[in-house]
Amino acid sequence: MSLRSPRLRPARSASTLVLASAVALTAAACGSTSSNPLGGGSGSAGSGSKVVVGSANYPENVLLAAIYSQALQAKGVKVDEKFNIGSREVLYGQLKSGSLTVLPEYNGALLQYLDPKSTASTTADVNAALGKDLPANLGILDSSAAEDKDSLTVTQATASKYGLKSIADLAGKSQDFVIGGQPEFQSRREQQFKDAYGLTFKEWKPTADTTANALADGSLQVGDVFTTDPRISQFNLVALADPKDVFGVENVTPLVNKAGLSATATDALNAVSAKLDTAGLLALMKKVSVDKDDPEQVAKDWVKANGLG
Repeated sequence: MSLRSPRLRPARSASTLVLASAVALTAAACGSTSSNPLGGGSGSAGSGSKVVVGSANYPENVLLAAIYSQALQAKGVKVDEKFNIGSREVLYGQLKSGSLTVLPEYNGALLQYLDPKSTASTTADVNAALGKDLPANLGILDSSAAEDKDSLTVTQATASKYGLKSIADLAGKSQDFVIGGQPEFQSRREQQFKDAYGLTFKEWKPTADTTANALADGSLQVGDVFTTDPRISQFNLVALADPKDVFGVENVTPLVNKAGLSATATDALNAVSAKLDTAGLLALMKKVSVDKDDPEQVAKDWVKANGLG
């Protein structure tokens, strides 16, 4: 998912990552894969250079990147943080070039970006497809159980008034509704909603991380709200079911440039995935988005509480 707006701290300028010898890729599947799917030993590439952890420009991705960073540093890995950079379209190129080493990704959204026609729907199938579609210098590590999916969301009042339980129920009504989401949302999803559900909306508005608020104040009737957004319960919103799986699985998964990653770093990131689940991510996001706690401290506390520090 992935999409969202800058909030927590400004991006730093990208520096050139020192590349060492390449590490062989073993196709990574879901969380049951080998703890070191990229291979390599204690002297493998990246052991003497910094791992550059990047993030997209929205709160959850910054938080996940901070968790990766804290977990890596706890194992003695040198880290350079480059958070709040931008959308996937920007980040992917930087990772491919080696300016970044690791990003928190969402496997389904990444596959949709690489292959919009893919029909893979399970975590294992999505990850297997990514293993084929990613260029040779990139790879994924173990996927976590945590998912943060896009959802078409409405207020409880709108759901009750129009009898909305699933996206399919918007048929015949969507033409009167204003829909909002990240700036990229329309270009990524408009045709899919037409093809899968026959939906055409009155207007599309770029609302970024304020989508839930815009629903609550009536500026929107439908919005792309992420399922780990604590404002869903805070504002009494309803995430509509997606019976045709337009959004698919969205497991939080490290996407890496293989040449910059040692076995120690790989193991540290896989250990994060083994501990991270959806309920835990939602609790963390409440601390960041609602309680306004510092994301780096939230990340540090989580790493320590889960025995990764």
